[in-house]
Amino acid sequence: MKIALVTGSAGLIGSEAVAFFADKFDLIIGIDNNMRQYFFGTDGSTEWNRNRLASAYATYKHEAADIRQVDQLQPIFQQYGTDIKLVLHTAAQPSHDWAAREPFTDFGVNAVGTLNMLEMTRLHCPEAVFIFTSTNKVYGDNPNFLPLIETDTRWEIDQNHPYFENGIDEFMSIDHTKHSVFGASKVAADIMVQEYGRYFGMNTGVFRGGCLTGPNHSGAQLHGFLSYLMKCAITGNQYTVFGYKGKQVRDNIHSWDLVNMFWHFYQNPRPGEVYNAGGGRYANCSMLEAIALCEQISGNKMNYQYSETNRSGDHIWYISDLSKFKAHYSGWDWTFDLKETMTQIHDSMVARLSANI
Repeated sequence: MKIALVTGSAGLIGSEAVAFFADKFDLIIGIDNNMRQYFFGTDGSTEWNRNRLASAYATYKHEAADIRQVDQLQPIFQQYGTDIKLVLHTAAQPSHDWAAREPFTDFGVNAVGTLNMLEMTRLHCPEAVFIFTSTNKVYGDNPNFLPLIETDTRWEIDQNHPYFENGIDEFMSIDHTKHSVFGASKVAADIMVQEYGRYFGMNTGVFRGGCLTGPNHSGAQLHGFLSYLMKCAITGNQYTVFGYKGKQVRDNIHSWDLVNMFWHFYQNPRPGEVYNAGGGRYANCSMLEAIALCEQISGNKMNYQYSETNRSGDHIWYISDLSKFKAHYSGWDWTFDLKETMTQIHDSMVARLSANI
């Protein structure tokens, strides 16, 4: 058999991967214990997505294991062994603010959970391709010290800077910077995945995501920027913009486009490699621009308030440079622009709210 094992399988990227790989592998093993509900409450629950996957894909098998517990992972790896050809590790605690509340839990999920997955792969299916969804937060707040210029709707980098054309590349330092507790736990995981590639020669790859988004996101106030913003546009719930005059910029990549990056890497892995993964110059927006787009798509005036206090360690301007990945995998390109992605988010959210899921 040819098996793909996906952690966080009921989350945004994990569920997209299940759908993408369903006809490319004989079996998809999903590992997800819905800790997102513990992190973010009922808004963050992925139970609806787990049920959708189980009914939609005959090749999908769900395991409610906790990645922090080796004794829960080991039986899965022992059962399938070298039939596991791909390990896609998307499970995480993804919020800055939440991580500071429970650092042990955050580090347990993000760092220890990643080490557990790596070691299980090394012991039971060492030839498998291991792909890890890291984050641009490994660069800490270093992007905030770039020469930024304020415009009417956004912060932008000086046109004379090397990052202006394509964005921030993988050579930005991850040292001497404030990461947030979340960013630090992801750095630990990021480096360990690289090390299993470089030291043990395993087929590991690290993808440092910008804002990952798409129609199957369980967006909540503390995580899921565009999904939660659109939900507020539809429901009329108040949204809070934190600092930087609402002009902070993020690049946004559709979940399908990201999983397609994984597929290209799987077919020709480069052990221990690191790639920035986001919308780049193709798909990015400021908070103010995102609000305007939400209003345009939903037809509703948004109810939002502004707080002068920015989130600690948050980026003022971040756009990913994907030149390295595109040079290594020339067949890949973006498929979904920002407006199409947000329209999909809107339509999916309306349907879920109507169905009360």
